[in-house]
This record gives sequence, C-alpha cells and structure tokens, in this order.
Amino acid sequence: MRRHTLLQVGLGTVLVAGSLSLANAAETVAEKDMVKIPRGEFAMGSNEHSDETKHQVVLDAYLIDKYEASNARYKEFMRATGHPAPAYWDDPRLNGPTQPVVGVSWTDANAFCKWEGKRLPTEAEWERAAKGPEGDNHYPWGHHLDPKKANYGQNVGRTMPVDSYPEGVSGFGVFNMAGNVFEWVEDWYDPKYYKSSLALNPRGAEKGYNFANQGPVKVLRGGSWLAPETSLHTSHRFWNQPENNSYGVGLGFRCAKSVTAVSEESIQAAREAFIQALVAMGAEKQADAMASIEKALSLDPNNAEYQATRELIKKSTKK
Repeated sequence: MRRHTLLQVGLGTVLVAGSLSLANAAETVAEKDMVKIPRGEFAMGSNEHSDETKHQVVLDAYLIDKYEASNARYKEFMRATGHPAPAYWDDPRLNGPTQPVVGVSWTDANAFCKWEGKRLPTEAEWERAAKGPEGDNHYPWGHHLDPKKANYGQNVGRTMPVDSYPEGVSGFGVFNMAGNVFEWVEDWYDPKYYKSSLALNPRGAEKGYNFANQGPVKVLRGGSWLAPETSLHTSHRFWNQPENNSYGVGLGFRCAKSVTAVSEESIQAAREAFIQALVAMGAEKQADAMASIEKALSLDPNNAEYQATRELIKKSTKK
C-alpha cells in the first residue's frame, strides 16, 4: 500500500512538472511577441492640439503586439486566407520580411488581427502602451526628442525592421511607437470626442468625422518614416478613411488582445479541479482526468497550465 502511494506521489510530481513545462510552452505560443499592459490609469491626450484634450483614463489589462505587423506575418495571412496583397507589396524599399507591412487599409488590418485571434487596439490602449508606466511620456522613451530612437522625417529613406531602435522602446517594452509606420487603431475619429470620453475603457466615438464629405474616418497613431517630428509625440492623432490606403508607404498596424478577468472563486474552483485531474492521471484514470481538466478550463479558460495538461492527457489516452 505504501509503495503504491509513493508511486502515485512520484507520478503526480512528474506530471505536474511536465504540465508546467508544457504550460510555459503554451503560454509562449499563445502570447508570442505580445506585451501585457496591466490595469491602470494614465493621462490621455496633451495640451498641444485642440483634439487632444487631456483627461484621465483607466484601462483594464490587455495584451498588445511588441512589434508592428511584419511583411512575413502578413504573407502567412495572405497564403492562408487568399487576402489580396497590399499596395507597395513589390516595392524593394519596403517589402523585406522583417519590415512592417505597409499599404494596408483599416479593413485589411482588422481582417489580419481577427485571423490571428486578436483585434486592433483601441486608441486609448495604443496610447497607454506608448506612454509607458509613467503614464505621461511625450515620446515613448521620455520627454525629449532623440533622432537616434525613431525612424521619421525621411532620415533613413525607408521603413526599418520591426525590432529596430531598441533604445526607443516605450516603458512597457513596445517597439516603434514613434515613427516607422502610422498605425491603424480600432476607433472612429471625432475631433471633439475627448471632451466627452468615458473614463473607463473608452472605445472611441460612435461614428467618424466626415472630412470634406469623403466619408467617416478612423484614427491613425504613431507617425511614420515620412512624417515630421511633430507626429511622433504619444498623443498625436491622425486619421484616414477605413478603406483608403493613401499615405500607404507609411501605413501599417499592430494587434491587441483582451485579457479575460477571472474571479477568485473561479480560480480556486479551477485549481481544485486541476488537482483532481493530476490525481486521476497518476491513477491512470484518463477519462476522469479529462473530465476534471475540462471543468478547470471551463472556469479558467485562458490558463496555459490547464491547456497544456489537457494536451498531455490527450497524448496519454492515444498510447
């Protein structure tokens, strides 16, 4: 009896270690090249332009791509979906695999993010990621312009790889939020929106401003390799019609993803189900183990440790 108990404990320890190892791998895949921005408050806007009325905003935690979407990633998207190539796809100045994809409309960018299981960031999410933990940086790296930390004003003559300018990252570690390419965000643009914006998780105006009767416009952020230094500050707002890829040589995007909040009660109940799954695995009761791990995932669906354990159970069942 004692030998059997020790065997179960040993198996349980091995399985826990294995599931933790697989969990780390699953988490790496699920959140590869994304940065988690914690729940917090920051000063959105500035005193520079009339459409940037300064106001306090609180955002729930979310994930945002560390890098702008690259040509290599976009090529995978086109192959998988048959989506047409963007403008300038064959331009040798702009089509290197590690350079950011350009010449995309808002519709293109939105479709890509959905394909990756993500979405475009809101304007508020983009700005918080750019301003960093301090919450009010004028540039991603601080308060003073440094030409060595961004690609702008045709100082290079082309886009740079998405992991360029590591010394210019934001305080959260997000690359090229000043220069390289303008970035589409989710929101409609309205020059008066900040004066009535919600303080918690704002989603932008209900409809876009119609410039010169050309149609409502979406927000662009971040400046580009062509744009002047005035476009680099973290609160700067620009706009374009969602189907339009004008300014295309400097028009790209990055994606974001919501972080689902799980209650403390659900976390505890999920943990208990997870432990039951490990015990059942040690006893080689795979059906019971699968039932328990499915219960854990129903309570805490984004837990990489539980996802990895389910895969481990599936593999052992096939043997």
